[in-house]
Amino acid sequence: MKILLVVAAAVIAVASLLISHFLVRDLSKEERNRMEVWAQALHALNNADENTDVALILDVMKGNNTIPVIVLNSEGGIDDYRNISGIDENSPSPTINSQLTKYARRMQASGDTIRVDSQIVCYDESIMLKRLQAWPYVQLGIVMIFVVVAIFALLSSKRAEQNKVWVGLSKETAHQLGTPISSLMAWVEILKENYPDDALIPEMDKDVKRLELIAERFSKIGSLPEPVESSMNQVLDHVVDYMDRRTSRKVEIVRHLPDHDVRVRMNAQLFEWVIENLCKNAVDAMEGAGRIDLTLIEEEGGGVAVEVADNGKGIRKKDIGHVFTPGFTTKKRGWGLGLSLARRIVEEYHHGRIFVKQSELGRGTTFRIELK
Repeated sequence: MKILLVVAAAVIAVASLLISHFLVRDLSKEERNRMEVWAQALHALNNADENTDVALILDVMKGNNTIPVIVLNSEGGIDDYRNISGIDENSPSPTINSQLTKYARRMQASGDTIRVDSQIVCYDESIMLKRLQAWPYVQLGIVMIFVVVAIFALLSSKRAEQNKVWVGLSKETAHQLGTPISSLMAWVEILKENYPDDALIPEMDKDVKRLELIAERFSKIGSLPEPVESSMNQVLDHVVDYMDRRTSRKVEIVRHLPDHDVRVRMNAQLFEWVIENLCKNAVDAMEGAGRIDLTLIEEEGGGVAVEVADNGKGIRKKDIGHVFTPGFTTKKRGWGLGLSLARRIVEEYHHGRIFVKQSELGRGTTFRIELK
């Protein structure tokens, strides 16, 4: 569709330019013929005697109401002029003559002159002809604006359709997870009653609650959850505690938090998922061994920034601009949706900003999230 729109716009533009070119050429010839007739009338007036019908000649000369004309004498002075815009008739004669002389020189430079006896008739294109010459470019601009708007509308429509699909899939996933999670929660309660001293049952309970949290996150995608003032310190602590139990012992996660509690208006569950996603990507980039630094920074203007840095393999410069694009991934197994959803959560739900602060091959990557 985009290609068809561009081709259609190109065809319209070319056709418009060609048609306008032919019209301008024909009108220019017609104006040249009119000026030759006007010059002949001037010649007849200059050579008129008592038997010449001067009235007819004057009618021909007065009939020119559109084409600018300046008549120069043999010495280059101004003999007559018509249809010259921008001339103040109340100005002194030297000033008017100076303006007319400059205008006549431009006419002579363009070759629009006719010699009559000892006089030179200089003329210019009419206003209508100039407007007709400019119209194709105006029309071309309108067509280009139309094409840009149409392409933007198509892309927006396609993006909205994709968003609906992902939102529907997320909510359906949350709905489908609800039943088995409820069943698991009931079984865990039964196991607690029958085996109260078993050390594994509390861990199972944590995993079931984790599934419940994941289902709740999926159910909130597509809606605008109400932000609540929450502790950013606790969010980062939860992420570290969760990742520590589920990553290799060769991965070290280090927190750099202020001594006091930093509170931010946010949806803690969704924001926690964003940090988890960045940490999981960092673990994959380090191939199971390395260090992740979580840094919480309080900005001077009252905002808060969170940086997630790793010492993994880094991102190629040409890929940095695409890491948040849906479907883009450098992993052999992956959907390329994690960072895209993370950006949506940060930008649309929290009105913040997420970006790659720096990345170097073989040295690691730093992601930065800024919230107001």
